[in-house]
Amino acid sequence: MNPQRRTIRTLIGLSCLLLILQGSQSLAFAKDTWTSVKSRNFNLVGNASEKEIREVAIRLEQFREVFSRLLPSLKLASPVPTTVIVFKSDSAFKPYKPVADGKTIDIAGYFQTGREVNYIALSTEDRSEGSFRTIFHEYVHLLVNNTLGRGGVPAWFNEGLAEYYSSFEIADSRKVSLGKLIPNHLYLLRSSSKVLPLETLFAVDYHSLHRNKQQTGLFYAQAWAFVHYLIQGNEGKNVHKMHNFLALLLKNTDARTAFTQAFQTDYAGMEKELKNYIQRNTFRMNVATFAQKLEFDSELKVSPLTEAQGLTYLGDLLSHIQRPVEAKAKLEQALALDPGLTMAHTSLAMVLMEQKDISRAQQHLIKAVEGNSSDYLSHYFYAYLLSREGMDDDQRIMSYTDESAGIMRAELLKAIELKPDFAESYHLLAFVDLVTEHKLDEAVKLINKAIALSPGNEEYLFALTQIYLRKHDFAAATKTIEPLATNATDPRIRATAERLLQSVKSFQDTLARFERERQPGTSPSLREAREQADEDPTRQINPHTYLEEALRKPNSGEIRVQGFLTRLDCSAKGIVFEIKGEKGVLRFSAQDFDGINITTFASEVRGELTCGARKGEDFVVVTYKPAKEAREKTEGTLVSIEFVPKDFKLSS
Repeated sequence: MNPQRRTIRTLIGLSCLLLILQGSQSLAFAKDTWTSVKSRNFNLVGNASEKEIREVAIRLEQFREVFSRLLPSLKLASPVPTTVIVFKSDSAFKPYKPVADGKTIDIAGYFQTGREVNYIALSTEDRSEGSFRTIFHEYVHLLVNNTLGRGGVPAWFNEGLAEYYSSFEIADSRKVSLGKLIPNHLYLLRSSSKVLPLETLFAVDYHSLHRNKQQTGLFYAQAWAFVHYLIQGNEGKNVHKMHNFLALLLKNTDARTAFTQAFQTDYAGMEKELKNYIQRNTFRMNVATFAQKLEFDSELKVSPLTEAQGLTYLGDLLSHIQRPVEAKAKLEQALALDPGLTMAHTSLAMVLMEQKDISRAQQHLIKAVEGNSSDYLSHYFYAYLLSREGMDDDQRIMSYTDESAGIMRAELLKAIELKPDFAESYHLLAFVDLVTEHKLDEAVKLINKAIALSPGNEEYLFALTQIYLRKHDFAAATKTIEPLATNATDPRIRATAERLLQSVKSFQDTLARFERERQPGTSPSLREAREQADEDPTRQINPHTYLEEALRKPNSGEIRVQGFLTRLDCSAKGIVFEIKGEKGVLRFSAQDFDGINITTFASEVRGELTCGARKGEDFVVVTYKPAKEAREKTEGTLVSIEFVPKDFKLSS
């Protein structure tokens, strides 16, 4: 070999090695810098610059402050903290955007609610006011639902109010603009053949999925226009009436009665006013200038985060948007960097619980609570995991061992000490007392504390009803649950409450019969009464048990089956729905979406049905008319498809 050629080749090799080493150094130094910014009401983290994260914090605090001043009747102190993840660019944000039908939803930001934490995720790349519209919209829902509960707020009011406030703008930290027109909504309302009758608008609830784009868009547009009219129209004379309407809802008045009393008109009269308002050439908007600037910069607390902490937040966000496999990978990566990271252990345990890996979940939670951990969620979730042990398929638990109950109480009391305004700790502690029949008077105080922190949470009212029943306080139980049975706009909540009231009456009648038949000097047996009653209403209420009450009942000649939706095949001839059930894959035909009753009872199902394969498992109950001839290629014609929670099981 030519020595000269060897030298040249060696030099080239050294040059390549130097480039590789330099590239490795560049990659090492290119790691994201994570920053934490804590404001009065938000916890912000992100790989954006500190300045950008501070700007987001100030914008959110300003919006919340303005909203609180204009609607002081709403309870703004949320029992669930809100974490905001601020990404430095859209490309950094993209892997953490929601996915529907295998495709990433291209949005500038989103709001994801959760039992123990709410997440806001956004990128600083889009600096326009519009990038905050979705976040402002969803934050209004959080505040309204925390006060009234989603089941007690008409959908038109909840969505209209959220859309109205989503146009919030502020300049110079003091000049606020509200009620800005949303051109797309106004254009749709004016171009539609007819505006929805108010009777139809008011009948829409959150379990009626309007999958048709035009219908869904029309509903949101008209809800926005109606609230805009109530606030800005008629020279602002309807504003106090809207506040009266809200006050009546807070008193558990049904929506129709509250509307008539507050606005002093019927639906037809208001509908005429709304139609005239939509066709106007000019519209008002509010521009308020506060005497003092809405400044929050001096309150912000800034600190650096490690790479492991940043990965933990990303993993926890992924778990909350129903992407457990990716969440698990991020959290395990975080623990590889920092094995003692409490939040990572806790979040990973929750992912493992969802995957039914209880043993590993418990191992991570034990590590999380070791060493007197100051993370309240690790103590709460350790107690939560123990509370699930021994539950049957209907989510019922008959008893706890003294040891298990003692550990749960200790962990929950620690969680309450660390975070006194976290309502779920009080709720779970009251449930432990209910199961063990230990200090029931104390359990009433605990659940009332949870209700005070989150008055709109219907689950807490069900729990309080159960405790009253265990105490044989039937009057208090009925008073607690009756408003939900009468006024709840959510059909599942209403059906659960109605069924519970029926079982209360049955239980009460059985005890009365025991009282009449008992021998002198004896007392009726509570256990025997429960056994002889149609149903023991003092057990834990699982809304899924009563979900069938709210499902569409098959008509004569129709069949109902359960499975999960795997794909939709669309063609000029119509749509074929593919459902995988116990008997294999079944196919059902439909001419179009309009002729099908599409409803959801699963909070994670949102958006629109699209053609093609479905990513993930959407569990459904379908009703269909069987095919008349064996040669037809499908089982029959689809009548309805109802999305249900994953743990729901159809009894027949």
